[in-house]
Amino acid sequence: MPIKTRIALVAALVAASMTASAKDYNVTDFGAKADGTTLNTNIIQHAIDYVSAQGGGTVVFTPGRYLTGTVYIKSGVTIELQNGSELLGSTNPWDYDKNPIVNWQSLIFAIRQHDIGIKGQGTINGQGAQTANNKVDIINRGLYDDPLRNGRPYEGNRPMNIYFRECENIRVEGITLRDPASWNQTYDQCRNLVVDGITVDSKAYWNNDGIDVIDCDGVVIRNANIDAADDVFCFKSHSADHVCQNVVVENCVGRSSANGLKFGTVSRGGFRNFKVRNLTIYNTYRSAITFATVDGGVIDSIEVDGLRSIHTGNVIFLRTGRRWNNGKEPSMSNIVIRNVYAEIPAGKPDAGYSYEGPVEDMPRNISPASIVGIPTCKIRNVTLQNIEIVAPGGGNPLYAYRGTTPAELNSVPEMEKAYPEFSQFKELPAWGFYIRHAENITFDNVVFRALRKDYRPAIVADDVRGLALRDVRVYEPDSQGKQETVLYRSTRK
Repeated sequence: MPIKTRIALVAALVAASMTASAKDYNVTDFGAKADGTTLNTNIIQHAIDYVSAQGGGTVVFTPGRYLTGTVYIKSGVTIELQNGSELLGSTNPWDYDKNPIVNWQSLIFAIRQHDIGIKGQGTINGQGAQTANNKVDIINRGLYDDPLRNGRPYEGNRPMNIYFRECENIRVEGITLRDPASWNQTYDQCRNLVVDGITVDSKAYWNNDGIDVIDCDGVVIRNANIDAADDVFCFKSHSADHVCQNVVVENCVGRSSANGLKFGTVSRGGFRNFKVRNLTIYNTYRSAITFATVDGGVIDSIEVDGLRSIHTGNVIFLRTGRRWNNGKEPSMSNIVIRNVYAEIPAGKPDAGYSYEGPVEDMPRNISPASIVGIPTCKIRNVTLQNIEIVAPGGGNPLYAYRGTTPAELNSVPEMEKAYPEFSQFKELPAWGFYIRHAENITFDNVVFRALRKDYRPAIVADDVRGLALRDVRVYEPDSQGKQETVLYRSTRK
C-alpha cells in the first residue's frame, strides 16, 4: 500500500476510534482534587479503570492542578485536559512505577491497549528537575541502587511524561508537554498513531527529548512546536526484529541543544518509508537532519521535502557504522532531500540553554554537511535537490587543518564503532559538503555560500562512485581561481 494511502487510512481509523468514545466523565466526580497538593494517583486510576470497563469514554480534567504519580491509560479511554488544567507530576520519586515490560518510569503509561488518546488545551507538567534532584538525593542516601553517571541517574530511572508500548489507534492532540525528568513522550512498537498540534517545552533536565518513536508502524506527526533540551524528533529502532516505518512528519517546528530530526542512535532494525514535509529547525546545536545506522539496521526510502534550518550547528549528516551491530551489516539507501535552506552560524547555536550541548571534538573549524559511510557499508542512492547552504566560512588552517592530498584525505579516521555525530571526525577537508564511501550521489541545483574565505574547498568526495554535480554553484569571497571541488578515488556520472 502506498505510504500516502496508508497514512490517510491511519488518520481516518484513529479519528473514528476516538469519536466512538463519546461519553464524558469528570475526574472530580470521582473525588480528584485540583489543588496542586493532594496526590490523586489512585483516584485518577480508578476513573480510568471505570471508564474503560463501561466500554470507553473520556476522563475530563477541568481547570486546576491535579498532582499525581504513575497512572495507566486503558483501552477505549481518552484523557481530556481542558484549557487551564494541568496534570502535575509528583516530585516524590517513589510515586512512579518502573514498568517491568519496558523497564522505564513514566507519569502516564499505556501497555498493550487500543483506542486511546490524550487531547485538549491543557498541560502535562512532569516537574522533572525537582523530581530528578530528589532521585539523586535518594541514591546518595543509599535508598535506591543506581550508580550516578555525570551526576545524574540512568534515563530509565527518571520518569517520562508519556510511555505507550504496543498500543493501537492512538491520538495525542493539542496538549502541552513540559519538563519531564527524562525523555518526554515515547511511542514504542505502536500502530496507527496520530500526534497533532502539540506543544513541547522540555528543557528542565538532561535527555529531555521532544518525541521518541520506536519501531512503530503507521505514524503521523503534524503541526508540532517543540523546544527540547535533547533531540526534537527522534526515531529509534530497539529491536532487530522490527522496523520503524510508514511515517509522516509535516508542518513542524523544532529547537534543540542536540539534533532536529534524528534516526538513531539505536538502530537495530531500521527505518523505512518516511515522508518529512515543511520542517523548520532553529537554534539547534547539532544537525538539523541526522540519519545514522550504526547497529545493523536499514535506512531506506526516506524523503525530506522542505527544510528551513536556521542557526543550526550542521544541516545534514548521514552515517553508517558498526557500534552494536553484532555481525549484522547496516545499510542506507534511497534518500531524497529537497527544498532546503540552511544557515550555519560561526558561534554556538544553542547558547543560553539551561543544558547546552557540550563543546566537543575540538579543535576544528566549522564542520560541513556530510554523507559518510564505511568501506563495506556504503551509502547509496542519495539525491540532494534545490538546496542552499549558507556557511560562515573563515576556516583557519592555523587553528585546525586537513588538506586534500591523498595522505591527508586518508588520515580522516573511519571511526566505525563511534557514537555518530557530525563533529566526530574533527577537522574535515571541506567547508560545504564532505562525501565518503558512497555510491550514486546526486547534487541538483545546489548552492553553497561562504560568508568569509575558507582555506578548504566547498566539496570533497572520497571513494564515491557515481557522483553527479548538476547545477552546483559556489560563492566564496576572494576565491577567484580556487578549486572548489576535489574528487579523490571517485568517479562522476
